[in-house]
Amino acid sequence: MSFLRPGIKDIIDIILIFLITYEILKLFKGTRAVFILLGIVTIILFSLLSVFMNLRGLNWLISAFAKVGFLALIIIFQPEIRRGLALLGKNPIIKFVRRLERSNIQELLRSVSALRQRGLGAIIVLEGSMKLDEYIEESGVKLKAELQAPLLVSIFVPQSPLHDGAVIVRGGYIIAARVILPLSQIGQIESSLGTRHRAALGISEQTDAIAIVISEERRSVRLAHKGTLTGPLTLEELSDILGELIAEGEEGEGIIT
Repeated sequence: MSFLRPGIKDIIDIILIFLITYEILKLFKGTRAVFILLGIVTIILFSLLSVFMNLRGLNWLISAFAKVGFLALIIIFQPEIRRGLALLGKNPIIKFVRRLERSNIQELLRSVSALRQRGLGAIIVLEGSMKLDEYIEESGVKLKAELQAPLLVSIFVPQSPLHDGAVIVRGGYIIAARVILPLSQIGQIESSLGTRHRAALGISEQTDAIAIVISEERRSVRLAHKGTLTGPLTLEELSDILGELIAEGEEGEGIIT
């Protein structure tokens, strides 16, 4: 009956399993992966049933599926696995070193205001602790320009060769334009919202960046962060949200400061 008296190692083992399971569920929360996980649980239950009742046909079928199932899961869960490994690999010592200065917030708000008033669609991505070099190298045009409202607005003018895609801001600088972002894998977004909003949400799912998206049709402003897209924001509301993130950054928990 020694198994009824767990030791320190057993308790540590249980806690670690609980924490890992909790983090995995958080990672998959709100994504299509939840339904796939439910399917996997169903298969496991059928597998236990086949062993318990000695159902040879069902057991053979599940065994055959298991041989290719692992590879299939890696392919299906590729976005979630990529995001999880990226978050796991973040170094807390250098966490949030690329921050947006307070003085640049007003310049950013002026840019958003001008873009909305002129009916120009745009995605402005504020880089967090996770570098976005991969996306820049794949599709973007590298820049090294100080964050200024007139420049940011001119990039998104339809006649500009850089207006398609997103602008990446690192610290107080615009470091890239025309960057193609990954589309959201969540699938839970208003049907009236287009590719621009899915791209803003997508980069926030896979990284710790903040994405500000301006709609040219509605002239609305939304913010995507940690896989969540806000509703339409006024400039005051956007300023308040950025202010909250600034406060978190001063405590070592946020993205901008």
